[in-house]
Amino acid sequence: MAEAVEREAMHRALALAASVTIPDGPNPRVGCVLIDAQGQTLAEGVHRGAGTAHAEVDALSQAGAAARGATAVVTLEPCNHTGRTGPCSEALIDAGVARVVFAQADPHALASGGADRLRAAGIDVHGGLLADEASALNEAWTHAVTHGRPFVTWKVAATLDGRVAAADGSSRWITGEAARTEVHRLRERCDAIAVGTGTIKVDDPHLTARQADGTLAASQPLRVVVGMSDIAAGARVVDSAAPTLHLRTRDPAEVLDALAQREVRHLLLEGGPRLAAAFLAAGAVDEVVWYVAPVLLGSGSPAVADLGVATLGNALRLRDVRVEQVGEDARISGRI
Repeated sequence: MAEAVEREAMHRALALAASVTIPDGPNPRVGCVLIDAQGQTLAEGVHRGAGTAHAEVDALSQAGAAARGATAVVTLEPCNHTGRTGPCSEALIDAGVARVVFAQADPHALASGGADRLRAAGIDVHGGLLADEASALNEAWTHAVTHGRPFVTWKVAATLDGRVAAADGSSRWITGEAARTEVHRLRERCDAIAVGTGTIKVDDPHLTARQADGTLAASQPLRVVVGMSDIAAGARVVDSAAPTLHLRTRDPAEVLDALAQREVRHLLLEGGPRLAAAFLAAGAVDEVVWYVAPVLLGSGSPAVADLGVATLGNALRLRDVRVEQVGEDARISGRI
C-alpha cells in the first residue's frame, strides 16, 4: 500500500516538474510531493529555474511544521551543495522529514551525496523509483553534467530530396507554418543555437525564438556563430534581441567546451551542411530532428556535406526513431 502511494506521489512530482517551461539550463526540472503517514498530500513543490527555491524547499515552506515525520517524494536526489541556494538535504533534515523517496540519483559531482547525508542523519531513504522517467525529463541536463558537454540536437528542414536551399540560395520557406512554429518552441527550450559564419553571410538569420504573432518569446537562446570570418556589423544576429557569442574556431570540441564553461546544457545546431558535417564527424550530435517537406528541387544545397562515408555499412543510423506529421510536413526524430 505504501509503495503504491509513493509511486502515485512520484507520478505527481514528475508532472509538476514537467509543467515548468524553463530552458534546459544549468538547473534540472524537479518536483516534490510531501505526504503524511496516511498517504495524504501535505504540500507540493517545484523548481522554477536558477536562483529560485528548489522543489523540496518549496514544498517544505508550504507544509511548515506538518512536514515533521512526513515522507518527501522527489524526482531527483536532494542536493548536498550550497550554490545560489542551500542544500536540500539539510533543509529536509531540519524540517524533521522521516523518509525520502527519490527517482534519479544526482549525476552532478558538486551536488551529489544528498542521500548519504540524509541516511547519516537517521532518515529512511529509498532511491530509483521511476528513475527512467525522471532521467528522460531532464535528458539534456543529465547528459551535460555526465559528459561535460552540452547535449546537441541537430535540426534540419529539408525537401524530399534532402535539399536545404535551392540552387539560387533561397531557403524560405521549405517547411510550412506548423513545422516552423514547432522549431520556435524548440529554440525556446534550448540554451544556445549555433550556425556557421557562412549561414550568417548568406541567410542573415535572426536566430531568435518567436511567438505565433511574431513577437519575441520570453526566453531566448544564446546565439552562437562558429567560424573564422567576421560578422557584418549590420547582421541581425548581433542586435539586442538576444546575446550573441562568436567562436572563432571550426572545431566542434572547442565549441562545446566553450559552451560547457557557460553552463549551456542543450545546444540546437541549425548550421549549414559544413557545420553539420563537422559535428557529425566528431561524434558530437546526440539527437536529430529532421523536418521533411513534400517538395522536390533536384539541385541546391544538401543538408550535410561529405562525411567520408564510402559504403552503406558505415552510414550513420538513427535509433529510437519517431515519425509524425506536422501540418503538411513530416518530422523524423531519433538518436545517433
